[in-house]
Amino acid sequence: MAVRSKELTVSEVSNIWSSYLKNSMEMQFFTYFLQTAQDRKVRKIVGRLLHQSGKNLKQLQDFFHKESMSVPIGFTDEDININAGKVFSDHFILFFCHDITQLSLNTYPSALGESTRKDIRDYFEITLKFTLKIQNEIVDLMLSKGIYPKPPKIKLDDRIDFARSIQYLNGFKGGSRALNAPEIANLSRLIHRAQFSKKIFASFSHISQRKEMRDHFSKGRALIEDVLRSLQEVMDKENIPVSSAKELTRYDVDIPPFSEKMMLFFVNTCIGIFCFTMISQAMTSSLRSDIIMKLLGISKNMSLYYGKGLMIAIKQKWLEQPPQAAGR
Repeated sequence: MAVRSKELTVSEVSNIWSSYLKNSMEMQFFTYFLQTAQDRKVRKIVGRLLHQSGKNLKQLQDFFHKESMSVPIGFTDEDININAGKVFSDHFILFFCHDITQLSLNTYPSALGESTRKDIRDYFEITLKFTLKIQNEIVDLMLSKGIYPKPPKIKLDDRIDFARSIQYLNGFKGGSRALNAPEIANLSRLIHRAQFSKKIFASFSHISQRKEMRDHFSKGRALIEDVLRSLQEVMDKENIPVSSAKELTRYDVDIPPFSEKMMLFFVNTCIGIFCFTMISQAMTSSLRSDIIMKLLGISKNMSLYYGKGLMIAIKQKWLEQPPQAAGR
């Protein structure tokens, strides 16, 4: 007989609440993308993502109802205007889908690992399996279209060796060694993520109607450009070419397709992943001191920007409070 704990743990409450907000946001983006995408294969990908988001939201609502918890507001059809016209090219939409699935791959594994109740574990296992499958299909489609930004290829030294002195850690003038494979992989991953983020900031700044939001997204773009310059400087010095995302075209529209609340939430969520996951992973596996110092500076600046985004959300009454302990 299976043992089932009756009450959700705080980790499970946190994860299903976050998952609801995320899926409600994604459902609105996918609804709009399905309306505006023209490429048959891109539409098929978007349609499957939209269908899965709907299934996820229904399952999450069932959890909330079962536990007599309030269902979050999240995002609704009021946060999109499907009649606004096409803002993103189909290739841009495909990159957007790839980015959203990357977000899922950064959050679902930890949610699964932190869950103890079987129905919650089953939910995150199913969503993770779907994400892995659709991510592979998205990458295959991007490769077939020649738009996937591949990591660099380098000629590897096939010798096994050990660091001979602490100079191996030095990355500053006079003592820097060549980048190793993990460092190249981390820097190229961050550069590719920053390239997409720059396009998003530019697009959201263009379609925002409030000056405060236009300025915030413009500052985000300037910050990301600094990140790109800083990281690209290291790669250029090592003569390591990094591919760039091609054909991410944005079209002008008279009516904004997304609410500013949803655009800010997307930016805050992705900046959070960039700051607190990707950069942390890069610092953990980088050994050259100059790279670590660069990443620390980037993390500090991005964290400050993330905080400003939260302040705007609170000011506009857009920040939905997570569940908290009663009577505190």
